[in-house]
Amino acid sequence: MTGFLILAFLILLAGVVAVPLATRFGLGSVLGYLLAGMAISPLLSALRVNVEALQSFAEFGVVMMLFIIGLELEPKKLWAMRRRLIGLGGGQVVLTTLVLAGIVLAYGVRWETALAIGMILAVSSTAIVLQSLEEKGMLKSDGGEASFSVLLMQDVAVIPMLAILPLLAVGGVGTGAASAGHGDELNLVANLPTWLSGVVTLAAIGLVVFVGAYLVRPVFRFIAMAQLRELFTAVALVFVIGIALLMSFVGLSPALGTFLAGVVLANSEYRHELESDIGPFKGLLLGVFFITVGAGINFPLAMEHFGEVLFWAALLITAKIAVLLVIARFAGIRRQMAWLFALSLAQAGEFAFVLISFAVGNRVFGQDTADMLLLVVSLTMLTTPLLFILYDKVIARAYCGGKEPVADAIDEENPVIVAGRGRVGGIVARMLQAAGFAITVIDYDSEHLELVRKLGYRTYFGDATRPDLLHAAGINHARLLVVALDEREQIDKLVKYAVANCPNLHVLARAKDRNHVYELWSYGCRDIVRETYDSSLRMGRSAFEALGIDHQQAMAMSDAFEEMDRTSMREVANLYDANVPPSRNEPLLAKVRELRQEWDPVLRAQMEDIIHRTR
Repeated sequence: MTGFLILAFLILLAGVVAVPLATRFGLGSVLGYLLAGMAISPLLSALRVNVEALQSFAEFGVVMMLFIIGLELEPKKLWAMRRRLIGLGGGQVVLTTLVLAGIVLAYGVRWETALAIGMILAVSSTAIVLQSLEEKGMLKSDGGEASFSVLLMQDVAVIPMLAILPLLAVGGVGTGAASAGHGDELNLVANLPTWLSGVVTLAAIGLVVFVGAYLVRPVFRFIAMAQLRELFTAVALVFVIGIALLMSFVGLSPALGTFLAGVVLANSEYRHELESDIGPFKGLLLGVFFITVGAGINFPLAMEHFGEVLFWAALLITAKIAVLLVIARFAGIRRQMAWLFALSLAQAGEFAFVLISFAVGNRVFGQDTADMLLLVVSLTMLTTPLLFILYDKVIARAYCGGKEPVADAIDEENPVIVAGRGRVGGIVARMLQAAGFAITVIDYDSEHLELVRKLGYRTYFGDATRPDLLHAAGINHARLLVVALDEREQIDKLVKYAVANCPNLHVLARAKDRNHVYELWSYGCRDIVRETYDSSLRMGRSAFEALGIDHQQAMAMSDAFEEMDRTSMREVANLYDANVPPSRNEPLLAKVRELRQEWDPVLRAQMEDIIHRTR
């Protein structure tokens, strides 16, 4: 028990210290976890911790991550992705395998070994790529969706790879187990005829679909009767673990099985409940997985063959980027999205550890080759966050053109300046123009502006946070600045500048959430609109009407709630401290509790009075 507590303490402490520091310096959480693992590697060795066994356990975080991603994909959307899955994903696996095998073959390695190495290194890291894309909000972009399609197809491709690898053994005959590198695992189809193995596998997939479609809802309704939150969490874990176990029994990827279950449940009313219950476990296990990757690096061997490992890692990343850029061109992925697609998938993946172990067990190559491959895979995984930084700092800014885009020259000064013409700013701009106000609109999305201009709207291309551009637009003489940018950091930067340098300017700012309202208030902005607030009020109003309250009553009740919320929010905003997280700001928390005790009974009385008054 003591040994387990020491291990848990070390891993959690390393993550808690390293991740905030890495995030603070713009390195991302994934690189923080990897560095944390490298830092505690000597301690784990001294404690004789089996890092590989710990990594196998932590890989369940990948399984949970694919389940949650599946919950976000409706079956119709997945069907719509079929061309990308087969074209992008299948093309990437086959072409990358052949290119890498050709490179290895050129160094005098036998073709069977070269082909095995090509297959192993063709697969990218699902965990690192999806986590990084999700953190940066790029998973839904064209490049992010293309990357997801390839990663999903790679998970499927691991299955035929496990069948092919034993055929590449010395002498053509493999001797290892037929499972994914874990000979002690129970595999129900290992000794069955091929046709019967296929039937059992299809039956297992059908069972997953049946459970997701017909059993989950009744089970959750039954659990809801107990009104215990922990039971929901337990059932969610049982559901995910059970499906992963079933997939392992039939020799399939547990991640693939849980992803399929997530897709089946994408339209379920319990989708958000499942996400909230599984999310914390997913995040924690993924963090432990990345730490074990960092801790599993063989540093003595890496130092002894540093130049060789560095060469092969660089060659692997370069070759995969080249292949991915070619595939992106044929798939119609252009400009910075093509680079996002190529850079995000340039590493080897966590499945490589499983495939390497499986190949050694089946005598495809020796342990010396396996050790070198493990170092190359680990180094490329460590490099991935740096490639994302390269994309953010260089490629995205240059729009793949090699230089910073030139902003439009603004040749007019209007009383209203709108920064950002996206989902929010576009509607505001149209309303103002419809009312006859002269406005100057600035936006940094060149592709979106091209469409807007074709529709007849005059918009200037440029970074609205740049002081020189704001002065060219006449900010010193303007009456109103509407800040409708998408990025929170850009909103903060522009609001700070405008409030500090233009005291007579009315600043109307878009806020991402409640805490962002407090932050903008602390900068001196006094006209702030939460981007989802009005739609939430409208949904609440519709909920009242759905419960039998007439339209006028629902409007009055919604207005009462809005007035209370705005008044209390101003009081709380005055206690906000940008240097202290809201969860640790005791004066702010105390004020919220005080206002709830004061306002909740008043609001309830107002609501009841409205209902009785109109009856």
